Amino acid sequence: MRIISGRNAANAVAKLAARGLQSGDLEPNVRRIVNDVRREGDRAVRRYATKWDGLAKKQLKVSETELEDALRSLSGEMCAALKRADANIRQFCRWQKPRSWKRTSNGISLGQIVEPLASVGCYAPGGRYPLVSTVLMTVIPAQVAGVTSIRVASPNPSKEVLGAAAMLGVREFYRVGGAHAIAALAYGTESIPRVDKIVGPGNSYVTLAKKMVAFDCAIDLLAGPTEAVILSDSGRAEYIAADLVAQAEHDVDAVSVLVTSSTELAESVSYAAGRLAAKNPTALKSLRKNGLILIAGSREQAREWANEMAPEHITVDEDDVSFIQNAGSIFVGDYSAQAAGDYASGPNHVLPTMGQARFRGGLSVFDFVKIMTVQQLSADGLRQIAPAIECLARAEGLPGHENSVRLRLANA
Repeated sequence: MRIISGRNAANAVAKLAARGLQSGDLEPNVRRIVNDVRREGDRAVRRYATKWDGLAKKQLKVSETELEDALRSLSGEMCAALKRADANIRQFCRWQKPRSWKRTSNGISLGQIVEPLASVGCYAPGGRYPLVSTVLMTVIPAQVAGVTSIRVASPNPSKEVLGAAAMLGVREFYRVGGAHAIAALAYGTESIPRVDKIVGPGNSYVTLAKKMVAFDCAIDLLAGPTEAVILSDSGRAEYIAADLVAQAEHDVDAVSVLVTSSTELAESVSYAAGRLAAKNPTALKSLRKNGLILIAGSREQAREWANEMAPEHITVDEDDVSFIQNAGSIFVGDYSAQAAGDYASGPNHVLPTMGQARFRGGLSVFDFVKIMTVQQLSADGLRQIAPAIECLARAEGLPGHENSVRLRLANA
């Protein structure tokens, strides 16, 4: 990992803060795939899934028998791990779930009704790493929210992915991925019903497709490569390095950064990261490409840099928690391994990247509900706020609004 300081470090922070989705030459290809699926339905989905997902002659929809067989094939250790993660994630979602409420005062009754979405599509990446954990992280909050139709899409799913879905009670699982899966979920095909919202991370094709369908189907967020920032002056060098290597192994484009004002810690982490990544090819390439150790002039500057980068994951010393304003998920202290959040501690691992932590947090139960406001006014309640309504209506040049209030009060 490169160690930089002074102006070079400040410039690196500015560059990271300005990062965004790099679509390159992919956009025309993704648009063509999305349009093909929208026009041709299953025929286009099968064509692309056969080419890229190893679909061959298999059915798009995984049968319930295959799901149950996959669950039965899992080891006892795997089942226990899934159940432990399920329990923790589900409990956190219950704590997080918003509630309906009603308040009445002076003749005006106000409140909110929380209703689940009717249907969602949960995307679980395949590829090099079949993300079993993403099935848990997308399906469980939808279930806690009360969504009744949950559809999972994943290319060439492993038995672990299928088994996890079966354990959660998923009955609609489609063995497709990429842009064609996103288009199918957004617009519907003969075999894959459309959904109200699509959630879950994916590669550049998936992310661009979500961006393209976002005006026709709600999405959670646009996820880019994994990001890990550690902000510390006194942490254990080996623990810090282990987290940076762990997140770097997701992708060669992953971003792994230590921000510190301690030159001694910087050197120790650089050495430890090189040693821990030596036999991890993806992590090694990622750290060489995007791994940085930034030496700040002070602890205050280090905190400022961390917030400016608005990272997906950030680990901080306990004294720094209150200073973090922009992050997807915050991990505190030596023993809060970022991998705990990836799998089983409870909070969601589908998190904002590319600086989106400046304006939103990670996936949560809130992504699977809609909040409708309710208001009921008595004649006395309307009379109390009528002067304000009428004044504002006149200022906006909307006499009908003003009259709708006066008419009621004249007959109350």
